[in-house]
Amino acid sequence: MKKAIVIGSGFGGLAIACRLRAMGNQVTVLEKQNNLGGRARTLTHEGFEYDAGPTVITAPYLLNELFELLDENSRDYFNLLKVEPFYRFIFSDQTHFDYGSSLKIMLDEIKKNYSKEDSHGYIKLLKHSKRIFKTAYLELSDYPFETLNSMTPYIPELLKIKFYKSVYSSVKSFIKNDNLIKALSMHPLLVGGNPYTTTSIYLLIQYLEWRWGVYYAEGGTRSVVNAFEKLFNKKDIEYVTNCEVIALDHHKSSLKSVVTNQGNYDADLIVSNADPSYFYKSLLRKNPKKIFNKPSILKHSMGLFVFYFSTNKIYDSVQHHTIIFNKRHKELLKDIFDHKVYINDPSLYLHRPSATDRNNIQNNCDSFYVLAPVANNESNIDWNLKGEEFCGHVIDILEETVLPNLKSNIVSSFYVTPDYFQKELNSFNGSGFGIQPIFRQSAYFRYSNKSNEFDNLYFVGAGSHPGAGVPGVLSSAKVTEKLILKYNA
Repeated sequence: MKKAIVIGSGFGGLAIACRLRAMGNQVTVLEKQNNLGGRARTLTHEGFEYDAGPTVITAPYLLNELFELLDENSRDYFNLLKVEPFYRFIFSDQTHFDYGSSLKIMLDEIKKNYSKEDSHGYIKLLKHSKRIFKTAYLELSDYPFETLNSMTPYIPELLKIKFYKSVYSSVKSFIKNDNLIKALSMHPLLVGGNPYTTTSIYLLIQYLEWRWGVYYAEGGTRSVVNAFEKLFNKKDIEYVTNCEVIALDHHKSSLKSVVTNQGNYDADLIVSNADPSYFYKSLLRKNPKKIFNKPSILKHSMGLFVFYFSTNKIYDSVQHHTIIFNKRHKELLKDIFDHKVYINDPSLYLHRPSATDRNNIQNNCDSFYVLAPVANNESNIDWNLKGEEFCGHVIDILEETVLPNLKSNIVSSFYVTPDYFQKELNSFNGSGFGIQPIFRQSAYFRYSNKSNEFDNLYFVGAGSHPGAGVPGVLSSAKVTEKLILKYNA
């Protein structure tokens, strides 16, 4: 029985731990924080609990199959609730658009409020998304791209689906209304990309959401993490919290042990769920052999400002997922991704879980978080100076749009900035999602799921193939499993 160490307990780390255990390995998961989950951990403040991270769960079969691998039924551990509509979009002209739940209702809404042409255009867009999905997701999401040549067989189909176009320009070729284009091209932002530069491959998310639906875990995303904890206890998967990795001992081409603040852990193989850019720079203290994976030359995702709050008013009219677009769009994203400057007019994603799950009415209060894309820490913004000011802008926007009298109804609140992602989650430059999902950072060009430096080192999570988002990091564990079976079984 081989000793396997998993560094980090985000969804990628939890997934590979299950797969390693199903392969018959002795598995230990090391987590820096005081609870499991990584970006999906639970934050507590003044008697309230908040999901720190992902609240959109799609392709739920990827979670279910992890429990099945260990002869368990996920339904005995957690329950998923359908979110309807998937998202509500609110535009700067005060109109709104509900996306998801019923395709017929949505098409009728587009026809009524926008145009018959855009209603037909969306059907064509969805068909295009399905074609991308069949190739990029069904065939490639768990395919190990070990060499550049491994991409060659797929080039003809990638050309047919016009991978070289951006998500925004692809949507624009089907849809004419500016508001609809903004709404239907927003998905890259959920995985750390700019819709104007992210490869149109990510249009597959459109069809993926319709195929399996959009879900929220009853009791919060934390209930899924708690389910893994129970599963680990039952299946003898060890996990150690408050355990920070400091260094890695190696001999020639193999890693021998993980050095932590709680001692050394010997290992036959190591899988890192940490941000690869951080891992190479701070733990291995060397650059990857693949020169285009050098952290300093990669384009990393935007940063995130996340405001958590509870109110003594129940805002029943607010949907589960609400996206509020600023009047500025392309220019705003340029300021965030390219210019990396401080902004005072963010677009916002508002999460109100009680719209789907009344368990989130805590202490007779409604609980929320609102997420604002901001520049990552390459910007050198001093969030100690700017945090309160920016939070004020966020509250003002919410008051003006969906949460009237918010200031007077807040009973508890706090926020995190890119500094939290950098210091607490070891995210390179405080990026929210690792490296950006542009084509030259995809598949083989992404960080390798198997290290090119050490025989027994592997990666899972947002930085490795296929990328960020819950389906992405869960699929990365499937890729890594295949490589471990090939090289270290």
